[in-house]
Amino acid sequence: MPTKPLERLLFVQGGRCFFCKQPLPRAEASVEHLVASSHGGSNNDHNCVVCCKSLNALLGSMSLKEKLQVVLNQTGQFRCPRGGSPAAGQEAKAPPETALLRKSKEDDLNRVIANLKQRGNARPRTPKTLTSTVATLFPGGIAPSELDDVIAKLQELGTVSIVDGKVAYAFASGTTDT
Repeated sequence: MPTKPLERLLFVQGGRCFFCKQPLPRAEASVEHLVASSHGGSNNDHNCVVCCKSLNALLGSMSLKEKLQVVLNQTGQFRCPRGGSPAAGQEAKAPPETALLRKSKEDDLNRVIANLKQRGNARPRTPKTLTSTVATLFPGGIAPSELDDVIAKLQELGTVSIVDGKVAYAFASGTTDT
């Protein structure tokens, strides 16, 4: 396991920028403190992410609230200042396991299931977290009634069961993961 913070965070983030998710060469990478050191933020991995040097310079010692506002002010896909767009002029394409393209309800459901399987031990453990996790898979947004339908269908299929406020998973292997 890499021991330097930059290398360790790049490894954990799969060599991608925390904000735009595009491949990030080590030469262009820097450690960004979510809560700036000047605002009492620590140097541990829970407070640090890797992003491009240009974004780090832009965010500087802003408060976490200000940083979130910069990200939220973006319309649609986050556009990295490194190249003006996520992949230096190319349209960003989210991996199919993390973002859903609204083709059909069956496709949506299959991709939700694939995403949950891919998460392994990081699967949501409470109904509230499951709901918010599924909602993030629809970058264009999803109506609350549709979101409820997806959760209900997961339960109907036996993929997910919710008992006593806890979520358990059953996949094709026949095992149940709680």
